[in-house]
Parts: sequence; C-alpha cells; structure tokens
Amino acid sequence: MKQIAVRLPDATYDRLQALAVRSGRTATFYIREAIERHLEDFEDLHAAERAAAEHRETGGRTLSLDELDLYPGLED
Repeated sequence: MKQIAVRLPDATYDRLQALAVRSGRTATFYIREAIERHLEDFEDLHAAERAAAEHRETGGRTLSLDELDLYPGLED
C-alpha cells in the first residue's frame, strides 16, 4: 500500500476530524472512501472530455436526437 500527503483547507480538515470523532472511524478511512467512490467518476469525466475534444478536433459529425431515432439499437 502506498502513502500520500494531502493538504486540506482548515475548515475541511476540521469537518473531517469531527466526523472521525463522532463516528469512531479514522480520518484516513473517510479520505480513502471518498477517493475510491469518486475516482471512477473522475476517470469517466476525463475520458468524456478527451473524446469530446477529439470529436471537435477531427470535425466529427454530431447527430440530433431525431437523427438517432433512425439508427435501431442505439436506444441501449
């Protein structure tokens, strides 16, 4: 397992510590949970942004919703 240092605003740190005390869990637990829960979202967002940029750069065609109706199977 790897270790990482994270700088947090004082208010965020205080909230995290208060939650840890109230719940009986460690601040590390909540930091790890937050990263694991949101990492896939960030990966998906990055992939979508990259695909959109590539689409714009290559002049790819964009279809309207009405045009999409002409392609069976895309509703999945």
